[in-house]
Order: sequence, then C-alpha cells, then structure tokens
Amino acid sequence: MTEFDDWRAICELKARYCRCLDTKDWAGYAAVFTDDVVIDTTAAGGPRFEGRDIAVAGVRAAVERAITTHHVHNPEILVDGDTATAIWAMQDRNIWPEGRALLGFGHYHERYVRTDGKWRIAESRLTRLHIDYVGDGSTPT
Repeated sequence: MTEFDDWRAICELKARYCRCLDTKDWAGYAAVFTDDVVIDTTAAGGPRFEGRDIAVAGVRAAVERAITTHHVHNPEILVDGDTATAIWAMQDRNIWPEGRALLGFGHYHERYVRTDGKWRIAESRLTRLHIDYVGDGSTPT
C-alpha cells in the first residue's frame, strides 16, 4: 500500500464512521474502532469512554432517538507505518424528538492503527469551536 492508499483508506473509514452513526448502524459503527478505543468528548462538555463496547453503548444511548448529521472535511492525515493521526474539521446537527437540538462546529483529533490489514480508530477526541443549542442546553455526545 502506498501512503496515498493509506490516506484514502482512513478517509473512507471516517466517512463510514459518520454514515453508520447517522443511520444508527451500530454494528457498522462498532467495526470502525479498535477493541480498546478511547473516545473523549470532555473538551466539548461530554463524557469519556474507554473500550469499544462501552463507547458504542454510550454514544448509542445519547443519540439513538435523535436525527443526526455528522460532516467531516479538510483532513490533515499523517501516516507512519501502521499508525496514523488526523485532525478533521467537523460540523454536526442533532435533533431529539422532544425538541432539543444542537448545531456544532469543531474538530476531531484522532489516532488510527492498522490491524489485520484494515485501519481502525484507536482514539478520538472532540473539541468544539462553537455550539448553538435549542432546548435545555445540555451537551450530548
């Protein structure tokens, strides 16, 4: 694989992350992570999850009933053998049935590892630049 092939595979992995999250494909969502993934949203006012099963269950509980759209762009990806890091600009829109909503802007800071020939997210940290809330203003994942 060339560095471009790795870059493209990581872009496709992140696109799958967004699609599976927004379509509530929880098996597909879980498959983008390593077993020991760390998802840290504390800088954005949310929780920190350690381990794939705990992370998927936590995210699922937060957004299962919501309509969500996650968009990522402008990846800054650095590949080093079987590891890589990236920063993605992001925007998300989340609407819950009770009328609570969020429109947010920020960045994903991520670390990836290649296992069994496939890239997986090993660590993801979300930071926010701005959030618009409708409703109670609590910060969902």
